[in-house]
Amino acid sequence: MLLKSKIALVTGASKGIGRGIALALAKQGCSVVISDIDDAALKNVEAEITLLGVKVLAVKCDVSQKDQVDNMINKTKEFFGGLDILVNNAGIYPFKSFTEITENDWDRVLSVNLKSVFLCSQKSLEIMSNGGSIINISSIASLVGFNSLTHYCASKGAVNSMIRALALEVADRKIRVNAVAPGSIETPGANNPDENIKKQTISMIPLARMGQAEDIAGAVVFLASDLSSYITGQVIVVDGGWTLR
Repeated sequence: MLLKSKIALVTGASKGIGRGIALALAKQGCSVVISDIDDAALKNVEAEITLLGVKVLAVKCDVSQKDQVDNMINKTKEFFGGLDILVNNAGIYPFKSFTEITENDWDRVLSVNLKSVFLCSQKSLEIMSNGGSIINISSIASLVGFNSLTHYCASKGAVNSMIRALALEVADRKIRVNAVAPGSIETPGANNPDENIKKQTISMIPLARMGQAEDIAGAVVFLASDLSSYITGQVIVVDGGWTLR
Protein backbone atom coordinates (compact mmCIF):
# COMPACT_ATOMS: atom_id res chain seq x y z
CA MET A 1 0.00 0.00 0.00
CA LEU A 2 1.39 3.36 -1.07
CA LEU A 3 -0.10 5.38 1.79
CA LYS A 4 -0.24 3.00 4.73
CA SER A 5 -0.51 4.78 8.10
CA LYS A 6 -1.05 8.19 6.44
CA ILE A 7 -3.91 10.50 7.38
CA ALA A 8 -5.79 12.31 4.62
CA LEU A 9 -8.58 14.89 4.53
CA VAL A 10 -10.82 15.20 1.45
CA THR A 11 -13.32 18.03 1.07
CA GLY A 12 -16.44 17.70 -1.06
CA ALA A 13 -16.27 13.96 -0.50
CA SER A 14 -19.93 12.95 -0.50
CA LYS A 15 -20.12 12.09 -4.21
CA GLY A 16 -18.42 12.19 -7.59
CA ILE A 17 -14.72 12.98 -7.73
CA GLY A 18 -14.42 13.59 -3.98
CA ARG A 19 -15.95 10.22 -3.14
CA GLY A 20 -13.67 8.52 -5.66
CA ILE A 21 -10.60 10.19 -4.16
CA ALA A 22 -11.56 9.27 -0.59
CA LEU A 23 -12.11 5.62 -1.52
CA ALA A 24 -8.86 5.44 -3.50
CA LEU A 25 -6.84 6.87 -0.60
CA ALA A 26 -8.50 4.42 1.80
CA LYS A 27 -7.66 1.50 -0.50
CA GLN A 28 -4.01 2.58 -0.30
CA GLY A 29 -4.07 2.33 3.51
CA CYS A 30 -4.95 5.91 4.44
CA SER A 31 -7.08 6.86 7.39
CA VAL A 32 -9.50 9.40 5.95
CA VAL A 33 -11.36 12.49 7.09
CA ILE A 34 -14.23 13.25 4.72
CA SER A 35 -16.21 16.48 4.68
CA ASP A 36 -19.16 17.93 2.78
CA ILE A 37 -22.28 20.00 3.32
CA ASP A 38 -24.44 16.98 2.39
CA ASP A 39 -24.43 15.11 5.68
CA ALA A 40 -26.65 12.21 4.55
CA ALA A 41 -24.54 11.42 1.47
CA LEU A 42 -21.39 11.80 3.57
CA LYS A 43 -22.61 9.08 5.92
CA ASN A 44 -22.94 6.71 2.96
CA VAL A 45 -19.32 7.30 1.96
CA GLU A 46 -18.27 6.87 5.59
CA ALA A 47 -19.91 3.43 5.57
CA GLU A 48 -18.14 2.49 2.32
CA ILE A 49 -14.75 3.44 3.73
CA THR A 50 -15.41 1.61 6.99
CA LEU A 51 -15.94 -1.59 4.98
CA LEU A 52 -12.41 -1.18 3.61
CA GLY A 53 -11.04 -1.64 7.12
CA VAL A 54 -9.51 1.79 7.66
CA LYS A 55 -10.42 4.53 10.12
CA VAL A 56 -12.69 7.29 8.87
CA LEU A 57 -14.08 10.51 10.34
CA ALA A 58 -16.99 12.32 8.68
CA VAL A 59 -17.38 16.05 9.39
CA LYS A 60 -20.13 18.21 7.96
CA CYS A 61 -18.46 21.43 6.81
CA ASP A 62 -19.07 24.42 4.57
CA VAL A 63 -15.47 25.01 3.52
CA SER A 64 -16.16 28.63 2.63
CA GLN A 65 -16.76 29.40 6.32
CA LYS A 66 -13.68 29.85 8.52
CA ASP A 67 -15.31 28.74 11.76
CA GLN A 68 -16.47 25.49 10.16
CA VAL A 69 -13.06 24.84 8.60
CA ASP A 70 -11.35 25.46 11.94
CA ASN A 71 -13.76 23.02 13.59
CA MET A 72 -13.03 20.38 10.92
CA ILE A 73 -9.28 20.64 11.36
CA ASN A 74 -9.56 20.67 15.15
CA LYS A 75 -11.66 17.49 15.01
CA THR A 76 -9.08 15.92 12.70
CA LYS A 77 -6.35 16.65 15.23
CA GLU A 78 -8.45 15.33 18.12
CA PHE A 79 -9.38 12.13 16.29
CA PHE A 80 -6.13 11.32 14.44
CA GLY A 81 -3.49 13.51 16.08
CA GLY A 82 -2.34 15.15 12.86
CA LEU A 83 -2.60 15.23 9.08
CA ASP A 84 -0.38 14.13 6.16
CA ILE A 85 -2.51 14.78 3.06
CA LEU A 86 -5.04 17.51 2.27
CA VAL A 87 -7.20 17.27 -0.85
CA ASN A 88 -9.09 20.49 -1.57
CA ASN A 89 -11.79 19.08 -3.82
CA ALA A 90 -14.98 20.97 -2.89
CA GLY A 91 -16.22 23.17 -5.70
CA ILE A 92 -19.28 24.49 -7.54
CA TYR A 93 -19.81 25.37 -11.19
CA PRO A 94 -23.18 27.10 -11.77
CA PHE A 95 -23.66 27.82 -15.47
CA LYS A 96 -24.61 31.45 -16.08
CA SER A 97 -23.83 33.86 -18.89
CA PHE A 98 -21.36 36.60 -17.95
CA THR A 99 -23.89 39.43 -18.27
CA GLU A 100 -26.26 37.63 -15.89
CA ILE A 101 -23.73 36.78 -13.16
CA THR A 102 -24.64 38.72 -10.02
CA GLU A 103 -22.20 39.91 -7.39
CA ASN A 104 -23.57 37.20 -5.09
CA ASP A 105 -22.99 34.55 -7.78
CA TRP A 106 -19.39 35.71 -8.18
CA ASP A 107 -18.72 35.84 -4.46
CA ARG A 108 -20.22 32.39 -3.87
CA VAL A 109 -18.15 30.68 -6.59
CA LEU A 110 -14.94 32.39 -5.48
CA SER A 111 -15.67 31.56 -1.83
CA VAL A 112 -16.30 27.86 -2.40
CA ASN A 113 -13.66 27.30 -5.09
CA LEU A 114 -10.83 29.58 -3.98
CA LYS A 115 -11.33 30.97 -0.49
CA SER A 116 -11.87 27.42 0.77
CA VAL A 117 -8.46 26.40 -0.55
CA PHE A 118 -6.91 29.25 1.42
CA LEU A 119 -8.84 28.47 4.60
CA CYS A 120 -8.32 24.70 4.52
CA SER A 121 -4.66 24.89 3.53
CA GLN A 122 -3.75 27.52 6.12
CA LYS A 123 -5.46 25.73 8.99
CA SER A 124 -4.20 22.30 7.90
CA LEU A 125 -0.61 23.50 7.92
CA GLU A 126 -0.95 23.92 11.70
CA ILE A 127 -1.26 20.15 12.11
CA MET A 128 0.33 18.79 8.92
CA SER A 129 3.47 16.72 9.27
CA ASN A 130 6.66 17.75 7.51
CA GLY A 131 6.82 15.96 4.18
CA GLY A 132 3.07 16.20 3.76
CA SER A 133 1.13 16.89 0.57
CA ILE A 134 -1.56 19.42 -0.40
CA ILE A 135 -3.47 18.57 -3.56
CA ASN A 136 -6.01 20.95 -5.07
CA ILE A 137 -8.59 19.87 -7.61
CA SER A 138 -8.42 22.49 -10.34
CA SER A 139 -9.94 22.10 -13.83
CA ILE A 140 -9.06 22.42 -17.49
CA ALA A 141 -11.30 25.50 -17.18
CA SER A 142 -8.20 27.10 -15.66
CA LEU A 143 -6.42 26.62 -18.99
CA VAL A 144 -9.14 27.08 -21.63
CA GLY A 145 -12.34 29.10 -21.70
CA PHE A 146 -15.89 27.80 -21.33
CA ASN A 147 -19.08 29.70 -22.10
CA SER A 148 -21.22 30.62 -19.08
CA LEU A 149 -18.45 29.69 -16.62
CA THR A 150 -16.41 32.88 -16.39
CA HIS A 151 -16.55 32.92 -12.58
CA TYR A 152 -15.60 29.23 -12.41
CA CYS A 153 -12.71 29.67 -14.87
CA ALA A 154 -11.43 32.63 -12.84
CA SER A 155 -11.55 30.67 -9.59
CA LYS A 156 -9.65 27.69 -10.99
CA GLY A 157 -7.04 29.88 -12.68
CA ALA A 158 -6.41 31.49 -9.30
CA VAL A 159 -6.02 28.05 -7.69
CA ASN A 160 -3.25 27.24 -10.18
CA SER A 161 -1.39 30.43 -9.33
CA MET A 162 -1.87 29.89 -5.62
CA ILE A 163 -0.24 26.45 -5.61
CA ARG A 164 2.96 27.81 -7.11
CA ALA A 165 3.35 30.50 -4.45
CA LEU A 166 2.34 28.20 -1.59
CA ALA A 167 4.69 25.47 -2.80
CA LEU A 168 7.59 27.90 -2.35
CA GLU A 169 6.49 28.92 1.14
CA VAL A 170 6.22 25.40 2.54
CA ALA A 171 9.16 23.81 0.73
CA ASP A 172 11.33 24.23 3.83
CA ARG A 173 9.02 21.74 5.56
CA LYS A 174 9.24 19.40 2.54
CA ILE A 175 5.49 19.82 2.07
CA ARG A 176 4.52 19.58 -1.58
CA VAL A 177 1.64 21.53 -3.15
CA ASN A 178 0.18 20.45 -6.49
CA ALA A 179 -3.07 20.42 -8.42
CA VAL A 180 -4.98 18.01 -10.62
CA ALA A 181 -6.95 19.58 -13.49
CA PRO A 182 -9.75 17.25 -14.60
CA GLY A 183 -11.34 17.41 -18.01
CA SER A 184 -14.84 16.14 -18.67
CA ILE A 185 -15.58 13.67 -15.88
CA GLU A 186 -18.71 11.52 -15.65
CA THR A 187 -20.11 12.33 -12.21
CA PRO A 188 -23.66 12.79 -10.83
CA GLY A 189 -23.22 16.56 -10.81
CA ALA A 190 -21.81 16.87 -14.32
CA ASN A 191 -23.53 14.04 -16.17
CA ASN A 192 -25.75 15.31 -19.01
CA PRO A 193 -28.69 13.01 -19.79
CA ASP A 194 -28.72 14.19 -23.42
CA GLU A 195 -26.90 11.44 -25.34
CA ASN A 196 -26.22 13.75 -28.31
CA ILE A 197 -24.42 16.26 -26.08
CA LYS A 198 -22.47 13.41 -24.50
CA LYS A 199 -21.43 12.14 -27.94
CA GLN A 200 -20.34 15.66 -28.94
CA THR A 201 -18.24 15.91 -25.79
CA ILE A 202 -16.58 12.53 -26.38
CA SER A 203 -15.82 13.54 -29.98
CA MET A 204 -13.60 16.32 -28.60
CA ILE A 205 -11.56 13.94 -26.44
CA PRO A 206 -8.64 12.17 -28.20
CA LEU A 207 -8.92 9.12 -25.93
CA ALA A 208 -12.59 8.92 -26.97
CA ARG A 209 -14.23 8.45 -23.60
CA MET A 210 -15.51 10.44 -20.66
CA GLY A 211 -13.26 10.50 -17.64
CA GLN A 212 -14.23 8.69 -14.46
CA ALA A 213 -13.75 9.69 -10.84
CA GLU A 214 -11.16 6.92 -10.59
CA ASP A 215 -9.02 8.64 -13.23
CA ILE A 216 -8.72 11.72 -11.03
CA ALA A 217 -8.29 9.63 -7.89
CA GLY A 218 -5.32 7.84 -9.45
CA ALA A 219 -3.54 11.13 -10.06
CA VAL A 220 -4.27 12.24 -6.49
CA VAL A 221 -2.87 9.00 -5.05
CA PHE A 222 0.28 9.54 -7.13
CA LEU A 223 0.71 13.12 -5.88
CA ALA A 224 0.01 12.07 -2.29
CA SER A 225 2.60 9.30 -2.35
CA ASP A 226 6.39 9.18 -2.38
CA LEU A 227 6.21 8.31 -6.09
CA SER A 228 5.94 12.08 -6.66
CA SER A 229 8.37 13.19 -3.95
CA TYR A 230 10.22 15.55 -6.35
CA ILE A 231 7.11 17.22 -7.77
CA THR A 232 5.76 20.46 -6.33
CA GLY A 233 3.98 23.54 -7.63
CA GLN A 234 2.64 21.70 -10.67
CA VAL A 235 -0.73 21.26 -12.36
CA ILE A 236 -1.30 17.73 -13.65
CA VAL A 237 -3.89 17.72 -16.44
CA VAL A 238 -6.10 14.62 -16.55
CA ASP A 239 -8.40 15.19 -19.50
CA GLY A 240 -7.98 12.38 -22.03
CA GLY A 241 -6.17 14.86 -24.30
CA TRP A 242 -8.96 17.46 -24.51
CA THR A 243 -6.59 20.43 -24.17
CA LEU A 244 -4.28 19.10 -26.90
CA ARG A 245 -6.67 20.18 -29.63
